Amino acid sequence: MLAEERLARVVAIVERHGTASLAEIASELGVSESTVRRDLDRLDEAHRLVKVRGGAAAREAAHLMRDLTLGERRGLHAAEKRAICERAATLVGADDFVYLDAGSTTAELVGLLASSGATFATDSVLHATRLAERGCRVVVLGGELKGATGAAVGPDALDALGRYHFTVGFWGANGVSLEAGYTVPEADEAAVKRLSLSRTERRYVLADASKLGRASRVSYACFSAATLLTCGDVPKSYRSRENVVVVGA
Repeated sequence: MLAEERLARVVAIVERHGTASLAEIASELGVSESTVRRDLDRLDEAHRLVKVRGGAAAREAAHLMRDLTLGERRGLHAAEKRAICERAATLVGADDFVYLDAGSTTAELVGLLASSGATFATDSVLHATRLAERGCRVVVLGGELKGATGAAVGPDALDALGRYHFTVGFWGANGVSLEAGYTVPEADEAAVKRLSLSRTERRYVLADASKLGRASRVSYACFSAATLLTCGDVPKSYRSRENVVVVGA
């Protein structure tokens, strides 16, 4: 078997099951675990899957367990994110004080926002830099900076949030479910999301259909706490909810 063919088969195995161990992949391909381990190193480096202890996970499954880096998330449901963010950008007016959560979906939104007079606040240094370069007025939260997501977290970020009242805000989520609400892997980022959402008048969570019916480790809001902007193969149980907007439907 050619190396590239084997790599493609490894990705297919992992994506089929969501997660797979070294032994499972080696058995299915008829190769040694050391070969699989080297393959996983290459595939993780190329952001085609995510290495985990004893095996690998598809990027979708891994995103529920931990925050992927922006590089690891690149290309995931890009068309859906673009459609959602195009709608979200129309919700920002010239007089708004806008909160922007850190993350890859809100990063897509940042690229669509114009310098229209609105003021933006964010816990993301990356978002803040891009907005400032485009001539926007930007407030950056302080706090401990997380490498994977570029988000500011901790007491300083929460203290800063306590001074502001936002007219509109946009958040991402690793998983969304009717029961668990909007969820992320880590408590410190959940705390920032929870407080920022509570201090915002019009609240929107941006999440494509692949995240629906999934729950990560920590809830930051109940499902009814925000309007969900989504796109893709959205289940009927979500489409029927008053706070769900299916873009392109």
